[in-house]
Amino acid sequence: MGVISGLVRGSGAVETLGRAVQGVSEVFIPNATEGQRLGHASQQAALDQLGDEFALAPRGLFDRFVDGLNRLPRPMLALGTLGLFIYAMVDPLGFGARMEGLAYVPDPLWWLLGAIVGFYFGARELHYSRGPQRQTPRPEPVHSAWHAEDEAPSEAAQPESVGPNRALQDWNGAIY
Repeated sequence: MGVISGLVRGSGAVETLGRAVQGVSEVFIPNATEGQRLGHASQQAALDQLGDEFALAPRGLFDRFVDGLNRLPRPMLALGTLGLFIYAMVDPLGFGARMEGLAYVPDPLWWLLGAIVGFYFGARELHYSRGPQRQTPRPEPVHSAWHAEDEAPSEAAQPESVGPNRALQDWNGAIY
């Protein structure tokens, strides 16, 4: 009984000694748990900073209205074209009369419409073509027994010449 009670009384010294050994060992081998905690805190701080940097400012009613207007031209052109087909099927006489009316539109007005539509879609195309392009890496050629570069082609591998190709000669004669 005296040994066990001595160990229990001496546990404070053993605990202190254990902490000292742990402190000395962390000089040579870092504590993995503490390293993970610090790495997580660092990553979370970076994500918070990035989120703050790219946070959108509150947008007003006018800004939202203009954004909505900017999204309308393409759907309106597509749905308007489909609407013309439906109108031509529902009321062919009325459609024909409207198309005859389009014949009276002067050419400069058509040019202006073409310029507006062309600049709108051209600007969009230019915007997307100037953006960052993803380039996929080209695969390196595989060297294998099927593609041996150091071997010279054998005579058996080359096709035999069977004489002139009459169809090719006729075709060349017809062109020239």
